[in-house]
Amino acid sequence: MGRIRVLVVDDHRIFAESLAAALAAEPDVDVSAAGSGPAALRCLDRAAAEGRRYDVMLVDADLGAAVGPTASVAVARAVPDHGEGVVDGISLVAGVRSAQPAVRTVVLAEKDDAHRAALALQAGASGWVAKDCSLQRLLAVIRGVLRDETHLPPALLTGVLRELTAARKHRTESEQLVESLTPREREVLRCMVAGLGRKAVAERLFLSPHTVRTHMQNVLGKLGVHSTLAAVALARRAGVGPAELAGDVVERGGQLA
Repeated sequence: MGRIRVLVVDDHRIFAESLAAALAAEPDVDVSAAGSGPAALRCLDRAAAEGRRYDVMLVDADLGAAVGPTASVAVARAVPDHGEGVVDGISLVAGVRSAQPAVRTVVLAEKDDAHRAALALQAGASGWVAKDCSLQRLLAVIRGVLRDETHLPPALLTGVLRELTAARKHRTESEQLVESLTPREREVLRCMVAGLGRKAVAERLFLSPHTVRTHMQNVLGKLGVHSTLAAVALARRAGVGPAELAGDVVERGGQLA
């Protein structure tokens, strides 16, 4: 398999450095540590630019990270924003999975949590491992995910399966609701997902603010929600992405009006 390049991402410095040192003792492992999301993104971008991408990223489930101007555009767009520009480790996994899909990610957790483990898998993680597991167990997981295996603690399997089944059901229901929207309403919804306000949507689609308000009200009504935040959450479950910021919606605005 050759040498394995591992990036440890944890804002508890002692833990990150200790784990990195333990992994580095392995003859086939090269390891680096990052203490935050932005630091991890810089490491990933720099490694990719130099043609030496990381193979596996180990991410603290409770990581606090701010996606700012130091992050690559691809990752910054892919990382879901939960307000104030702050994301957790699982959201960081989603962004990195989208921008650098060849990097396998494993989430390190303080405790077993079927719901969060399922979210991690949906975000693109290949494994969920307890922080207090043995080094040999962690090494087995690292090597396993490089063979496209998925690793979960046995005690979580039933709960994670239940969570994933429920998520698929919710996604199907959300997709059906989104399909009830007109093409114009779907464009407005994509703008909402992108975080645009009424005035900005009006400018992008060459519509009056009053017309945009009507479209937004129709979107909320058809989706059965009472706020923009809830509409965006439902849209994301249905796989609706944000409107591109480069003007693709504007160019089609006249045709859909």
